[in-house]
Parts: sequence; structure tokens; C-alpha cells
Amino acid sequence: MENDMKKDILIHKVEDLAIAIVPRDESLEDKEELWDVFLINLKEEPITCVLVNSTGYSEQQGGEQRRTTTLRHFFEEVGPLSVVQVEPIQVQVFDLTNEYWVSFLHDNYMYDKKYVFVRGSIRPEHFMMVPFINRKGVVIR
Repeated sequence: MENDMKKDILIHKVEDLAIAIVPRDESLEDKEELWDVFLINLKEEPITCVLVNSTGYSEQQGGEQRRTTTLRHFFEEVGPLSVVQVEPIQVQVFDLTNEYWVSFLHDNYMYDKKYVFVRGSIRPEHFMMVPFINRKGVVIR
């Protein structure tokens, strides 16, 4: 019975949305203490009721767990083809896995998607030009 109900639930895939982590000053990318996290709406329409949960975590040698505080950010609307700054991020958490869970409304449907920057992935060799802010950073779509 439960499987019959699950197959009736429409699951819409999140498209045209990205998270970017960008140094504040490209010339100081290795020395900067704080970088910025951006949510990028690549849709031609606005998204509303946007909730972004962020957390960092890692399992260290010996099974010890490291975890950051979970931060929650709410944006009433993110306009079409635009970007919003979500939060600053400290360079020292780049050795953790950094996860951003984004939920939002679009066309009367609630979407959600998890964006995961795995440990060690926030580095200059993974940089690309970030849409709308014309700076280089690490982007996940």
C-alpha cells in the first residue's frame, strides 16, 4: 500500500539553481579568512519562500566527529536570473564537508535539493566564473 502511494507522488527535479562559494578577493584567495556563499537563481521566474540550511561535518581519524552549527537563512523571494548572498564562510571549515539544503516554492510546488561541497573541493583548481557576480569560485548546480 505504501509503495502505491509513493508512486503517485510527483517529484519535480530542481533545475536552474546553484550554490557558489567565492573568495572575497581573488588575489588573496589563500589568505582570506572569510569567503561568501551565494544562491543563484538561473530561472526566468522568481522563486519564493526560500530556506537554506547550512552545516559542515567530518569524521576524523579514530571516528571522532566534527560538526558546525546548522545555520538557517530565509529569503522571501529570489528574483529571476539573480543571486543572493547566503552567508560568509570561514576558510578553516573547507576541510569539512559543507552541505547546503535549499527548499523553495515555484509554480505552487515545494522543491528541495541538497548541495554538498565535499571535503577539499573548495580550491582554486575547481574555480569557474560565477554567473551574475563575475568572480571566480566553486559552483554546484
